[in-house]
Amino acid sequence: MSIAVRPTDAVISLLRALPRPPLPDVHWSPPERWIVKVRPLGHVPADLVEPLLEALRDELDGAPAVECRLGPATARPGSQWLCVPVGGLEEIGAAVFEATSPVVPVTHPQPFHAELVLATGRVPRELAGTPLAATWRADRLVLVADRSAPGRPNLVDVADIPLAV
Repeated sequence: MSIAVRPTDAVISLLRALPRPPLPDVHWSPPERWIVKVRPLGHVPADLVEPLLEALRDELDGAPAVECRLGPATARPGSQWLCVPVGGLEEIGAAVFEATSPVVPVTHPQPFHAELVLATGRVPRELAGTPLAATWRADRLVLVADRSAPGRPNLVDVADIPLAV
């Protein structure tokens, strides 16, 4: 599971227009997988989902919608994936981690970086740096369960956590 924001249809259209050349050992993420994780959770037992949602709703009650900034270009933070950075989620990300850590502990602390993953595998260096910029207003967070199978992406929104407009 993850707590995430979804890009708007306009942003998805922009992402769809990016060249996605067939390359050996590069796996392009399908649009169904395009989310921006605010907090990856890993496996969450069914009996913790409701306490998790309650903690999120309590923490984020009255929190304003977030201006998300995609770009300014694709990035290759390692040779194993290609992404587009997303700014604007730092403050709400900190609140999400604070609210949810007592319910689902952080097992692998890492600096917070929001991004949208475009490809995984052996990503060539030259794919990084493609100009790409957009903004959108996220008026909700979603609790997303990944119920994918090989060749069948299936990210399911379990619950919405609305933000004030």
